[in-house]
Amino acid sequence: MKMSWEKLLNPSRLGSRKVHDESSRSPFHKDYDRIVFSGAFRRLNRKTQVHPLAQHDAVHTRLTHSLEVSCVGRSLGMLAAEKIIEQLPHWVSPADVGAIIQAACLAHDIGNPPFGHAGEYAIRDWFLQPAQAHLMALLSPAQAADLCQFEGNAHGLRILTQLEYHPNEGGMRLTYATLGAYLKYPWLSQPLSGGIASHKRAKFGCYHTEKHLLATTAEQLGLIAQGDYRWCRHPLAYLLEAADDICYTLIDLEDGLALNMLRYEEIEPLFLQLLDDLPPPPELKQDVPALEKIAALRGKVIEKLVMAVTDAFAEQQEALLSGQLVGSLLNHCSAQLSDGIDAAKNLARERIFNHPQKAQLELAAYASLHTLLTAFADMAAARYKKQPFTFKQQRLQQLLGNHPIDTHEDLYLGLMQMLDFIASLSDHHALSLAQSLQGIQQ
Repeated sequence: MKMSWEKLLNPSRLGSRKVHDESSRSPFHKDYDRIVFSGAFRRLNRKTQVHPLAQHDAVHTRLTHSLEVSCVGRSLGMLAAEKIIEQLPHWVSPADVGAIIQAACLAHDIGNPPFGHAGEYAIRDWFLQPAQAHLMALLSPAQAADLCQFEGNAHGLRILTQLEYHPNEGGMRLTYATLGAYLKYPWLSQPLSGGIASHKRAKFGCYHTEKHLLATTAEQLGLIAQGDYRWCRHPLAYLLEAADDICYTLIDLEDGLALNMLRYEEIEPLFLQLLDDLPPPPELKQDVPALEKIAALRGKVIEKLVMAVTDAFAEQQEALLSGQLVGSLLNHCSAQLSDGIDAAKNLARERIFNHPQKAQLELAAYASLHTLLTAFADMAAARYKKQPFTFKQQRLQQLLGNHPIDTHEDLYLGLMQMLDFIASLSDHHALSLAQSLQGIQQ
């Protein structure tokens, strides 16, 4: 069984009855614009990429990272489409495919909570604590799995399809093609093994609150079913994944240099390995600052990787369209490139992610989010038990704005509404609010 590009590039919109109209902008360009002008995207400006609460202006935030990934994604989409142009419908251009990937890449981190991956770990850890066992006991195994395995990818789908612009009526109403490219993990969470709380988890892309929208999207795109509420990836999701991998692998090292966690001499050999047969940039022989040299190297490396990944995309068409590709597209590039990417990731893991400075800031992130979760979960439980709010809870409800905890019948939905608010906070807003709840004057 094979998927067809005719369906995979479906320009219809989730939640909209309007028929696609011809205009100077394709529907996929409109997707990009809708994401750019959304509040959820704007808030990425003060959310962590790797380094929580960083004071260095040159260090990446989720917003700058997402913009850079979208640029690389656009190049990947356009070049990949040119290499398989004969397989594409006549009404789709390489620029259209580039716009689909660009929009999906722009949104790929839109569901991330404050403090980056440390925030995700903190939220999961809070729900896994014995103190929350009484709440978890009131939920089904599937509902508990969503909360105990909080996932930024799934929360992003919730924002795109439920929360922004048209709440519960399609959200941003993006095209099915862009949603398909966004969905790196088109399946639901799995209940914790044997009901035992564990930090070991498989990534997933959809909460049970959006499973009907996932099913609709998969049907509209013709994705191949691989189980109950589980489908194969859209082929373009592999290009999004590659754009993200390329950017964060290279940029993490660049940020590490800016923050004096790494030395230039440690990074240059890795970048030269990734250049492979391309000549190094002239800046390497000039008397210029280390960051300028690294920036020049990074540009040439991205050029090399874009060519290699799109070659792999064209070569792997059979596996992509049958939903059987194993690994990422970078895994199907030359050993020199895939090994170089792995070496760069390992350097970041050893020298940046375990750096004492980063660990200290992540402890502050944990404490802040646990304080917020405790306060707002008490509200959700009170609402579920039909208990009157305390004075403190009344004031917290006022803070929720567009994310009120307003469900009486379903504790799970109340807790999801709580996460809608907490996940939307910037790093500094989360820290400030947690300090207020602890009675710390700012």
